[in-house]
Amino acid sequence: MARKADSSFLRRSNVNQKHGTSAIRLRGPGRSRIFFAMTIFVFVYGAIAGRLILLGLQDGDPAERFLAAQSSVAQARPDIVDRNGEILATDIKSAALYAEPRKIPDTDEVFDGLISILPELDTPVIKKRLESNALFTWLKREISVEQRQAIHALGLPGVGFRESNKRFYPGGQTVSHILGTVNVDNQGLSGMEKYVDQAWLKDLQDLGFTQDRTMEPVKLSVDLRVQHAVRDELRRSMEYYKAKAAMGVVLKADTGEVIAMTSLPDFDPNNRQQALEKARMNRVTGGVFEMGSIFKGITIAMALDSGKVKLEDGFDATKPIRVAGQKIDDFHGKRRVLSVPEVFIYSSNIGTIKVMQKAGIEEQKAFLKKVGLTQKMNTEIPGVARPLLPPKWNDLAAMTISFGHGLGVTPLQMAVAGATLVNGGKYLEPTFLPRSEEEADKLAKQVLKPETSEILRYLNRENVLRGSGRRAAVPGYDVGGKTGTAQKVVNGRYAEGVYLNSFMSAFPMSNPEYLVLIVLDEPQKVEGQRYSTAGWNAVPTTASVIRRIAPMLGVVPDFADDAETIPVSYQNRN
Repeated sequence: MARKADSSFLRRSNVNQKHGTSAIRLRGPGRSRIFFAMTIFVFVYGAIAGRLILLGLQDGDPAERFLAAQSSVAQARPDIVDRNGEILATDIKSAALYAEPRKIPDTDEVFDGLISILPELDTPVIKKRLESNALFTWLKREISVEQRQAIHALGLPGVGFRESNKRFYPGGQTVSHILGTVNVDNQGLSGMEKYVDQAWLKDLQDLGFTQDRTMEPVKLSVDLRVQHAVRDELRRSMEYYKAKAAMGVVLKADTGEVIAMTSLPDFDPNNRQQALEKARMNRVTGGVFEMGSIFKGITIAMALDSGKVKLEDGFDATKPIRVAGQKIDDFHGKRRVLSVPEVFIYSSNIGTIKVMQKAGIEEQKAFLKKVGLTQKMNTEIPGVARPLLPPKWNDLAAMTISFGHGLGVTPLQMAVAGATLVNGGKYLEPTFLPRSEEEADKLAKQVLKPETSEILRYLNRENVLRGSGRRAAVPGYDVGGKTGTAQKVVNGRYAEGVYLNSFMSAFPMSNPEYLVLIVLDEPQKVEGQRYSTAGWNAVPTTASVIRRIAPMLGVVPDFADDAETIPVSYQNRN
């Protein structure tokens, strides 16, 4: 057996020599074991070399070495600016206060000196840190120039300062939910600050490419002037109608750019603790709501686009609909057959249900998916909420969804769907970054026939001329829109008089450039008003917003007669 093995080895060796090489080629497990051993060898000696290098660098003061390890504190962030170059967020120089306890001869003296300048340090934790035998400890990460000078003047041994970057937001609360906040290490926690970190900044910081370097500013799609006007009008309305909260979105209809987004109550990002308060959450992207009758535009668009419903069709709205022990009625019922425009303008629940039924539940599901209302929305801001779908999409669910109940979406989702209805039928995911029309055309999905979109523009304009949106009229700006008054659920039941009110509009409706969605949460009836429904609060708020922002956006007013305009696609029908 041994001789056979030897001769086999010699034969393999001879073959190698015959082909011009004297190397012995190993196959199978032997070769794997050698490679494994070589890999271990490289790793072990690599680790030893790395340790030697580290030890070679550890000359000097221990506290200085610790500070060097904390280089992220001093790393800068890029400025964030609006679409016109106005600074929204920037870095300012700050100082961090630290101590080297081993170098402190008299702990009580140092402690008393520090709390005379910084009373908030008068805690057992700080006293314990100073009395410890540690090489280094942080005392306070962000102190003002005045505080630093005062502490320095005391000449306290074992106490030092570290240069740092502190994020500063010149506009305070104005753009808070879009910008988000950073932590004490200047790392993004929320909003576009977190997006910038995730997109590219953290990778550069890890490589050490951001320390003491000037970076190109990050430009947003937001217009600070428009943002201020929207927030100001929402704040006024929230106070006047004693609403629990208020939300507003302005979208550029043809590109999907977010020009303004406000959620009240908001917070001051210079005081990051406010951002943690539940009442100050971003309801526009993180809140999920049943949006009410503004969904009727979605239902009518779906039915018309399917070809199963025509504009001139009539739907019997004489009697309430009873299903599964529930009665569905109209708020101000006409008790007659309604045409499609009348279903929209009179906001008939009964008529909308019958429009949906003629198109079919499967058509409803497919269309809501196409306009982005049944899946999580994609945009740069983190923390976007998922829509709340019905557990069973049965006949009752389909009926209530048709007029905006039983399906919860974020207001930004609703605004994007609304823009799709009037911009020619192109669905565009929203963006907080600049997007050109050419880029938008490449990204857009045609989900609605252009002629259907034209009819929806006509219906929205008619609703402002003759329907529940009359108080939204702004001379010269051809405003159109749809109201929504959604009863809110309280203790498991829809509560009468407790509403989420909204108005989704666009202007100029003949060729929509901007979509505006205004939402008031639980507004109250004020003196002189018959109801607390959307037509009495969300609609006039929208008029105030458009009146202020249209000139800022360069929309030229057209004071032609506000006569009824029948869409061309309808005029040409036989």
